[in-house]
Amino acid sequence: MNFNVQLPAGWSSKRLKYVASHNDDVLSEDTDELKEIDYVEISGVSLSGGIEEINRMTFFEAPSRARRKVRKEDILISTVRTYLKAIATVGDASDDLVASTGFCVVRSRGEANAGFLGWVAKSEPFVSEVVARSVGVSYPAINASELVNINVPLPPLETQRRIALFLDEKTARIDALIAKKRALLDRLADKRQALITRAVTKGLSPDAPMKPSGIDWLGNIPAHWETAPLRWYLRTASGDGSRNEDVSVERTEADAIPVIGGNGLMGFTTSSNSSNSALVIGRVGALCGNVHPVAEPSWVTDNALKVYGIRGFVSFYLLQALKVRDLNVLASRNAQPLMTGEIVKAQIMPRPPIEEQAAIGAYVCAALDLLDRESNQITQSVELLREYRAATITAAVTAKIAPENVSEQGA
Repeated sequence: MNFNVQLPAGWSSKRLKYVASHNDDVLSEDTDELKEIDYVEISGVSLSGGIEEINRMTFFEAPSRARRKVRKEDILISTVRTYLKAIATVGDASDDLVASTGFCVVRSRGEANAGFLGWVAKSEPFVSEVVARSVGVSYPAINASELVNINVPLPPLETQRRIALFLDEKTARIDALIAKKRALLDRLADKRQALITRAVTKGLSPDAPMKPSGIDWLGNIPAHWETAPLRWYLRTASGDGSRNEDVSVERTEADAIPVIGGNGLMGFTTSSNSSNSALVIGRVGALCGNVHPVAEPSWVTDNALKVYGIRGFVSFYLLQALKVRDLNVLASRNAQPLMTGEIVKAQIMPRPPIEEQAAIGAYVCAALDLLDRESNQITQSVELLREYRAATITAAVTAKIAPENVSEQGA
């Protein structure tokens, strides 16, 4: 979208560099190494949250990119991977606030209101233009001198102030509603985990007599349940290596076999090394211990363990019980987290009668289906609110919302 088109009478369009300066102040290389700064990295900024993370450190400790001095009402615009929208208008700022050189620090002047200009920078037309002018594939970036060549809309100064106030209030209400919905999602996630834990460790009958399991993480279990080490009931093996060129992103008639890694589905290939009755456990990395079901012949990669030959357990029950056990906390931590077959087989797990395992599995499946539906509805609602937020910003800064009505809608 071009900011030059369909602007109302009294509005103009100018290149950003004509209404704002950029990268005015730089922290010099001869700064005292013991001087403390408040450092803002690109990862600490988001479109809706603004500056979310500031790290206090000495100049000596700071990365070499900690050089852009920032003050109140400056606008931080990420010049790398701008599609991630690390853009923020600076509120209260300490005298020691410094941003990464990955930002273009824009400072409004004269005929541009800082709040309005900040909202323009967050609008879809502006971000899209920055992305279109960025160079590079895996790490697209734009020079600050090119960024400030982008045209921005410029209504009369009083209209700018009114639009900025309107968007401040409107987006705050939208953000508050999104926060409530996300809190509800967190509560549903907690409810989900509590439901699974209760079912696989205590059973479905609240009146069942209980006994100590003798296992700290498990606590009391129904008196008629057994506990046993898994080595008696299953086998484990590492997966096999796979070449990137042998893995297809999409499933086709030729590449119809799922490729399962430590974090789940990775793609599709032509052959399998696992049957349709197995579990896959992440073997290496920060998320090792993740457990995934295999419902069809699959190729399990070498960063995962195959759990197969399962007997004495219903697979779905064992899957949920292993998730409750949280294998990640048991991983070896020498060079990097590592899960081994021996660690898995050493786990002493609850083993209800097979019929009861099946009943627990059916109950958990039905309950999770209801919770997932509710979570999906809330997630979709959050996405719609985010889209509405973005559309409102663009509409306001491009006069799709009549300027004379902005103050009324913001009230």
